[in-house]
Amino acid sequence: MLTKLKKKIQTALTVEAIAAHRIGLTPNRISGIGIILAFLSAFTYAEWQGKSVYLILATILLLFSGFCDALDGIVARLFQEATPFGGFLDSLLDRYADAAVYMGIILGGLCEASWGFVALVGSLLVSYSRARAEATGIRMESVGLAERAERMIILVIASIVAFFWNPFESMNAGIVLLALLSNLTVLQRSLYAYSKLKKKENY
Repeated sequence: MLTKLKKKIQTALTVEAIAAHRIGLTPNRISGIGIILAFLSAFTYAEWQGKSVYLILATILLLFSGFCDALDGIVARLFQEATPFGGFLDSLLDRYADAAVYMGIILGGLCEASWGFVALVGSLLVSYSRARAEATGIRMESVGLAERAERMIILVIASIVAFFWNPFESMNAGIVLLALLSNLTVLQRSLYAYSKLKKKENY
């Protein structure tokens, strides 16, 4: 859904990408920093133990991780450093980052474990459904309600609300919403892929 906005953000981050390149940050290094920040965010969620300030810290770390995720691709494109392995590594690290953050929230007792696992599985399958579809030549960008950017925004909003009001209820509501939207996105992508493959078969 936020694909057009994402492209505008990528354009706006050109200055930051140039600065990162000047200090020697390659796309893979930026991806590495991003996954470290995601794991720190996950650890902070897991260790919050009623300390609301931890929720804000976890949110800030999550946002910086997302910033790195956007920046590595911009640097790769601007300076012709994009490689097939780089794309593979970036996608792989994103999955680890997503899984770590969800697990941190679950282990921190900030949501019902069952809903947390449903959201986690849905998040991973959103990415898997895109990868499988694009392996058959079907473009999946912008297909579905909850791509990675949307999921991150929901988590950030839920975390901010949790800082001010009932952490468990706020975070659990966000996780339930993510569970529903991510799995709905998998269904949307499955139906989209089915229709496209059917048309190919009929040619």
